[in-house]
Amino acid sequence: MPKQKEMRSALLLLITACIWGFAFVAQREGMTHTGPFTFNAVRFALGGLSLVPLMLVLDRKNSKTARMQTSSSSLAASVAPGLLAGVILFCGASLQQIGLMYTTAGKAAFITGLYIVIVPFLGLFLKQRLQLNSALGAVLAVAGLYLLCMKSDLTLGKGDYYELAGAFFWSLHILVIDKVSRSADVIKLSFVQVLTCSVLSFAVALATETIDLADLSKALIPLLYGGICSVGIAYTLQVVGQKNAQPTQAAIIMSMETVFAVIGGYLILDELLGYRGVAGCFLMLAGMIVPQLPQFKGLTSRSRA
Repeated sequence: MPKQKEMRSALLLLITACIWGFAFVAQREGMTHTGPFTFNAVRFALGGLSLVPLMLVLDRKNSKTARMQTSSSSLAASVAPGLLAGVILFCGASLQQIGLMYTTAGKAAFITGLYIVIVPFLGLFLKQRLQLNSALGAVLAVAGLYLLCMKSDLTLGKGDYYELAGAFFWSLHILVIDKVSRSADVIKLSFVQVLTCSVLSFAVALATETIDLADLSKALIPLLYGGICSVGIAYTLQVVGQKNAQPTQAAIIMSMETVFAVIGGYLILDELLGYRGVAGCFLMLAGMIVPQLPQFKGLTSRSRA
């Protein structure tokens, strides 16, 4: 893979991480006015709408190139993978949003960032090798999770459980996007997945929450940022960036969202983690980075055939 493409992908994924990191702040702030499923339904709908003009412009441009697919055929090819990615996205986004009702933006981001450790372990089911680095990274991350989240009664907080469950879906989402982004139209793929997530969120919101326009207007700024920036821009950049990046490489770059989330929580929400929390963050960050270092010599494990 040309170095220039790798650098471009890395830059796009880093921008994605920055947008997502500050989105934790917007999501938590928006929760003071509306329910988690209503918030997600509206922000993903806004994100999908923001992609429509881009799709129209690109289709008009591509229609002039004979070797490009037609608009209808490229959209059709993006539906199945987009629906799959959208369902997984709905699960991850729902768990994350509910968790933010009970934990801070910084903690939510760091727990979500465990996908950098989970992704290699999920690779075992694809008969990939488990390197010693990944095992060590998992140990460091779990130690950091303990310091960051464990209370005096040695239990995880309610919100922490939701975020931890969500981390598995974010890991699965990274692997799915890596698989489907190489063959589908990335913009249409992004559109289908966010639209799917929005429809599913609306369905649950109508059944479990009260959708109030007055409350939505109070959450307008978080919704606009969470919709246009976090969904419309960032999820599209993720799909484009992962087109020329390996899953674990993409995961380590996107895990920087945790750092941006802590910065945003400190600057905007006055959230402090304390010394124990800061130590936990550093251990988790180390656990995220170690699997991406040059492989240590030692025992490796293969999944069963």
